Amino acid sequence: MRHILRGTILHTPQNPFEGGRLESFADGGLVVEGGRVLELGDYPEIAKAYQGEVVDLRGGLILPGFVDLHVHYPQVRLFGGLGLRLLDWLEHNTLPHEARFSDVEFARAQAKEFLRGMLRNGTTTAVVFGAHFAGAMEEFFREAEATGFRAVSGMVISDRNLRPELHVSKAQALEQSLELARRWHGRGKLRYALEPRFAISCSEAMMEACREAMQEIPDLYLHTHLNEILDEPDIIRELYPWSRDRVHTYEHYGLLGQRSIFAHNICPTDSELERMGAAKASVAHCPCSHAYTGAGFFPMRRHLEAAVRFGLGTDIAGGTGFGILKEGLEAYKMQNLMQDGVRLEPAHLLYLATLAGAEAIGVAEEVGDFSAGKAADVVYVRPAENSSFAVALDHARDQSPERMLAVAFTMCSEADMGEVFVDGRPVFAQLGIG
Repeated sequence: MRHILRGTILHTPQNPFEGGRLESFADGGLVVEGGRVLELGDYPEIAKAYQGEVVDLRGGLILPGFVDLHVHYPQVRLFGGLGLRLLDWLEHNTLPHEARFSDVEFARAQAKEFLRGMLRNGTTTAVVFGAHFAGAMEEFFREAEATGFRAVSGMVISDRNLRPELHVSKAQALEQSLELARRWHGRGKLRYALEPRFAISCSEAMMEACREAMQEIPDLYLHTHLNEILDEPDIIRELYPWSRDRVHTYEHYGLLGQRSIFAHNICPTDSELERMGAAKASVAHCPCSHAYTGAGFFPMRRHLEAAVRFGLGTDIAGGTGFGILKEGLEAYKMQNLMQDGVRLEPAHLLYLATLAGAEAIGVAEEVGDFSAGKAADVVYVRPAENSSFAVALDHARDQSPERMLAVAFTMCSEADMGEVFVDGRPVFAQLGIG
């Protein structure tokens, strides 16, 4: 069945860091058929050329579905860890909670909560850091498949420096990871990632397990944390005395490539960035988390100069919520505070929230903008009537599309999400959201 979504439509079909621009339609029409974008244009022209049910979404903004490059499924209930630095927060809040995911009923409930939170905030695609238990990951993949959510995820593996109940042997890690990957990798919109938690919690045997799994199924992803805290170099030097740097601990085991996604990377060396760029690896920039935990600033300019791809991640619950727009605003603020920060404009922020993440995952032919043939993953931002957001957005309409987008990044919250479409299908009723 054919639908035409009518309203103010904004997207970034090309990278603004490389000369691309914001494309906008004040009164636009997005033609959707079979869950795919058929055409995009000015509504009067679209209406002449196409027949179909018109879904009137005027009064707000129509944006591509958001892409989150780093978010933790087991941490959906852990917001608000004030007063703790990262490692203390992990020890006292996060890891005891994650140990409970051995209970599949407990895991199933939180998988539902997690996916509801993601979709409620407009995120339709994500790289998801999983649980330490195979049963919990079965529940996650089942729930993601049922909602139509596009996810890259896997079982987290570690064998040192965490709670004992979160440790597995090399044999267990390899067997369970491969079993999950064979069942879920490439099934519909789901992809499997090998997920060593971080090098600090993994022995060389665990890294070897990842290499063996990658050799068994070469198109798996690698998703982990890298350069997240400023004293990480000293810790890695002690645990991996042969390693030249943090990237080398993955590179040595064949885990640095175009399907590698590293969260944070706030303190890379020039050599690390050069090798990451050459390998076409990607970084999840999580600005709310960096500010919240006091981790540090993201060297965006150096990533751009080294041609290292990056997009946005919420890093819940190290971050402060599911909202990718809030991450964009925080990225803007933190770059403004840096001496060598990048001057970000609204088009950059929308690109980082959408197409940049799709490119990092390797699904830009499927999602990230409204080019013809892509999946019709759509976010309808609709301010509450008479709200400050509504007033500012109405005022911005008389100025420019960039100003409207800037207002959205500055003021939009979960409550302002009017609807989310996955493959052209509205999902709020399915999620029980009024």
